Amino acid sequence: MTSTHADSFEADLRCSELGPVMLMASSFPSARFLRTERMIRRSDQELYYLTLVTSGTHGLRRGRDQAATFGVGDLALIDTSTPHDVRMGGERNHDGESPRVTGLGVNLPQSLLPVPRRLVRGLLGRRLSARAGAGALLGQFLVGLDRQADALRPAEAARLGAVVADLTAAWIAGELEAEHTLPEESRQRAMVETVREFVRRNLHDPELTPPVIAAAHHISVSQLHRLFTRHSGGETIAASIRRQRLARAHRDLADPALRDTPIHVVAATCGIPRASEFSRAFKAQYGTSPRERRRQALLALVGAAG
Repeated sequence: MTSTHADSFEADLRCSELGPVMLMASSFPSARFLRTERMIRRSDQELYYLTLVTSGTHGLRRGRDQAATFGVGDLALIDTSTPHDVRMGGERNHDGESPRVTGLGVNLPQSLLPVPRRLVRGLLGRRLSARAGAGALLGQFLVGLDRQADALRPAEAARLGAVVADLTAAWIAGELEAEHTLPEESRQRAMVETVREFVRRNLHDPELTPPVIAAAHHISVSQLHRLFTRHSGGETIAASIRRQRLARAHRDLADPALRDTPIHVVAATCGIPRASEFSRAFKAQYGTSPRERRRQALLALVGAAG
């Protein structure tokens, strides 16, 4: 690596081991990363590098004649087996500080991806979007995973590393129209993660039900129940929706910015419009009423301020 900021180069790098998958969040000034044929002959770990650009630009020259430029919201996939020259330039922020590049990267052993390497080669070095479809799901998953990485137990980290591999494989297969190359297990795990993201986006909607979710993903209700329960430790999709709605209400009731919002409105915005149903479910889940939860949270806030 080289940089025009070599005399004052400061970088932030956070690495999270997810089994054999490595997730990296980075922030640094403009820099150049070069991998030559000589480096490859000396050592090739046979990895795919996946990068999600979150600020700055990413210029790539790969092999002899491939070139592409990536911006915010783009995904770049390259491998360790082909020479490349990556030049990253930062964007100046509103505080007038030096320009910096930020992004998320994934190091993924090539052997983990079930898509044949001869097919994956067709995507390497191309500018691909994380703004819609499977690319958006993959990008959002990586961002959320990075935020929670420090709290993961080793077994959870390894399981989520497998999910990263499945989502990456599903995204690649979709871009190549080669979904048939994926093993059934990979397709199922990717489908369940797609369902989870759909649920998270629509928790506020009281009409979010298993039939609606199944129809949105072009599968039967029985298939949805079977897949979700199998890949969620036995939890049903209805139970998952209820748990997440109550957790969101539990959080919102402790938010001082929402102290004047009626409790039934908080419940409705979390997808539970019937006040009596909400109160019963909340007390069963947390052992206290919604009103008492708000009172205790505000008292704790006042105590901390005093």
